[in-house]
Amino acid sequence: MIADPSGYQFTAIIAIILGAVTPAFAKPLSQPDHEARLGACIVQASGGRTWLERTLWGLRDQEAGWIGAEIANTNGTHDLGPLQINSFWVPRLSVLVGRSPANVWHWLVTDPCFNVQAARWIFLSGLAVTRDYWDAIGVYHSPAASRQHRYRNGVAGHLIARFGRDVFSHSLQAGYGSEGRDRVVQTVQVSAQPLKGGKQ
Repeated sequence: MIADPSGYQFTAIIAIILGAVTPAFAKPLSQPDHEARLGACIVQASGGRTWLERTLWGLRDQEAGWIGAEIANTNGTHDLGPLQINSFWVPRLSVLVGRSPANVWHWLVTDPCFNVQAARWIFLSGLAVTRDYWDAIGVYHSPAASRQHRYRNGVAGHLIARFGRDVFSHSLQAGYGSEGRDRVVQTVQVSAQPLKGGKQ
């Protein structure tokens, strides 16, 4: 851990560790650049698990955010970055990564890989609790059951649009029946470790 997280040394070390830092004053990326960068983050966050990579793409397509997005909600929260992480999560994520809420907010908005890792953590945490793939998709959106059904349908539609109807044949459904549920939950418990890829 870095003892003095202030000044140029901290920024230089983070740039070396992460490979690149997007300055706050950077121009918005063009659409192809944005998607390529986001795609690399999704592949990294999925850790080689096709079902998780596809899930993250489904969530991303449903949320339709972008690098730099800060969308105000009527309840006073904000949806941040490409996967529209609700600012409700900022204090919890702040504790997980050991950084200030202001830093976490900034990274969720400007760092696509941190944003995707946060989305991964939120989804996998929901999956560990609900033990049901589609319930976890709904919980990613809202804890209110009344708001989950439409969202799940939207994500399913985006998964079909991106990957075809066969998306559900193996990678998303495999292991989610009663006989494979424990195996999936064990995988989720290993996968739902604290965030990686953020500016720590």
